[in-house]
Amino acid sequence: QMQLVQSGGGLVQAGGSLRLSCAASGFTFTYAAMSWYRQAPGKERELVAEITPRGTSSSYADSVKDRFTISIDNTKNTLFLQMDDLRPDDTAVYYCRRSGFNVWSQGTQVTVSS
Repeated sequence: QMQLVQSGGGLVQAGGSLRLSCAASGFTFTYAAMSWYRQAPGKERELVAEITPRGTSSSYADSVKDRFTISIDNTKNTLFLQMDDLRPDDTAVYYCRRSGFNVWSQGTQVTVSS
């Protein structure tokens, strides 16, 4: 059974940093592309970043490019999202997902105060 368990998040001031983690079980990243999404109040869920199997390449939404970094640790089967220079409009519930599958984490709240 595939499962994603997320940790991290919280409250931070604008300009600060946070790191989200997403531990996977039931599959490995060798053949799995992984994604981070977010959903702000009253808005649709949006794709933030994606990484290809084995972490060979990554892509980002324009709104987070050069501020967020997606990465994986194959030895721990864990996905990360390093978020730097956070802004109030980054406030949202963040989710990780196995790309192309209906496998999602429980989500965690990220709140950025001005």
